[in-house]
Amino acid sequence: MKHEYKIGGMTCNSCAAKIKSALLQMPDVSSAEVDKTTDKATIEMTNHIALSDFQKALKNVDSKYSIALVSHNEASEQTKSWFKSYKPIFLVFFYILLVTLFIQYLNPEFDFNEWMRHFMSAFFLVFSFFKILDLSGFADSYMSYDIIAKRWRGWGYVYAFVELGLGIAYLLNCCPLATNVTAVIVMTISIIGVLQSVINKRKIQCACLGAVFDLPMSTITIIEDALMIMMSGYMIWGLTL
Repeated sequence: MKHEYKIGGMTCNSCAAKIKSALLQMPDVSSAEVDKTTDKATIEMTNHIALSDFQKALKNVDSKYSIALVSHNEASEQTKSWFKSYKPIFLVFFYILLVTLFIQYLNPEFDFNEWMRHFMSAFFLVFSFFKILDLSGFADSYMSYDIIAKRWRGWGYVYAFVELGLGIAYLLNCCPLATNVTAVIVMTISIIGVLQSVINKRKIQCACLGAVFDLPMSTITIIEDALMIMMSGYMIWGLTL
């Protein structure tokens, strides 16, 4: 994406050169052109960068410099970037939801418990598939925030197959109580590391879809894990009544 910015405080070509150098050192900036005659900068970036980050970078060079977006809406760009980042996970959830609802459509009547079981089966099967595509990459990403994987890298390898086993167990409706208890335990452990990362505002890759997609850690991951915990808890409650 390419944006145009108004630069304030430039007095000579040397200023333009300093600003260009500072911009090029920023992560996700692929190119930058600064024109002293128009007091404008054209910046191309691989991911959206907040205006406040540009302001901070220029202030570090000289407090007299300022920057303002010329032709784009900041809030709109952030929204577009957010949807672009999480598009893979939204598509996965959409397809799982669509298929499981279609199964219920073919039934004489909607069975909520069966729908949840199919949804959770598809969730764990699909998410484990992406993890198993690159087990080593997933293990490396997972150990950056998971409370067990931090201490034992091998947990990343085990976790992918635990998800696969849960997916198969939900599909076959095998040992439902044990399956749901296992899901609650595993997902609760997982969400602890996610919560710690989000609360501490750590900019790391989420490993929910393995190392195939570059998904940033955020509240989306918390919602994803919490949804599985709530569904499993609801099914345990129903089984123990």
